Amino acid sequence: MIDYHRLAGPLLRLLPPEAAHGMTIRALAAGLVPVSREPDDPILACRLWGRSFANPLGLAAGFDKDAEVADAMLALGFGFVEVGTVTPRPQPGNPGPRLFRLKEDEAIINRLGFNSAGQDIVVRRLRRRRQAASGASGVTGVNISMNADSADPIADYISGVRAFAGLADYLVINVSSPNTPGLRELQDRGRLAGLLAQVQAALAAAKPSDTPPLVLKIAPDLTPDERRDIAGIALERAVDGLIVTNTTTARPEGLKSRRRGEPGGLSGRPLLPLATEVLSDMYRLTGGGMPLVGVGGVASGRDAYAKIRAGATLVQLYTALVYQGSGLIARIKRELAAHLRADGFTAVAQAVGADHR
Repeated sequence: MIDYHRLAGPLLRLLPPEAAHGMTIRALAAGLVPVSREPDDPILACRLWGRSFANPLGLAAGFDKDAEVADAMLALGFGFVEVGTVTPRPQPGNPGPRLFRLKEDEAIINRLGFNSAGQDIVVRRLRRRRQAASGASGVTGVNISMNADSADPIADYISGVRAFAGLADYLVINVSSPNTPGLRELQDRGRLAGLLAQVQAALAAAKPSDTPPLVLKIAPDLTPDERRDIAGIALERAVDGLIVTNTTTARPEGLKSRRRGEPGGLSGRPLLPLATEVLSDMYRLTGGGMPLVGVGGVASGRDAYAKIRAGATLVQLYTALVYQGSGLIARIKRELAAHLRADGFTAVAQAVGADHR
């Protein structure tokens, strides 16, 4: 496969980060990025939520906010793609500049604030995709949240659930971005229990022909008590899984970039230790009985394997693509398969939570 990043990367790095991202989306939508011809190793096949995944590597939310290039990203070799975050009404997000490369750290700081075309446009795109022959392959989740000026956050989530119940392969309730004031307060024990109860009721009332699993995305910046509370509520409400984690407001020691002090959520390589620690903790707190999706700092097959051994059934990435390009996808899958075989596993599922045994 021709490495688009090797050809276009130097040009994209000359542009501001948000402009470079927009150009990448347009290139993908126009079919200018070659698809992957490398078949997935059978050892990577997974099954979760009644859905089959050719491999456990997924694209995290934030890249394809408005469902413009889901099929293009699946064609690059991802096992699944998560679009969004989608808000009920269109909103521009926070003022710029709001996206910063930390090149020396292979990291990004963003304070985008859920810039979104709104759920009506995303619904139309996903509906067209589902009706098209090419839209039948690949698992696609939808990540939803509230508008920044919402007077009723729960009503916003209910609106998203109703809109996407019949279109998403899984639905993500995002209460963990640091860039929307008040959003992370929804992780509070009492508020989270009420939110989950109401969105679950809305999903049941929608009665889609194939009910999507409902998954909760949490922050890395949680105290031990908050982690215990969230695990307990997730088990009590029988949610279908947790995505662990979103970006962090912390700034780990050793960051080199002059942009390290920018406000916002940090993603990329420096997030890996914290995100994997929280993942491991949530696996322990849920007794290994709840599917977990590991995200945060994945940039190699070794990183993906560490997430799986810590308790993740599936793994997501985004920031590493900015620095390593689309060739990273096939490389991670090859490395992951090699790690599994080296430890005597014949399937990803056998390695899930291995560090806890």
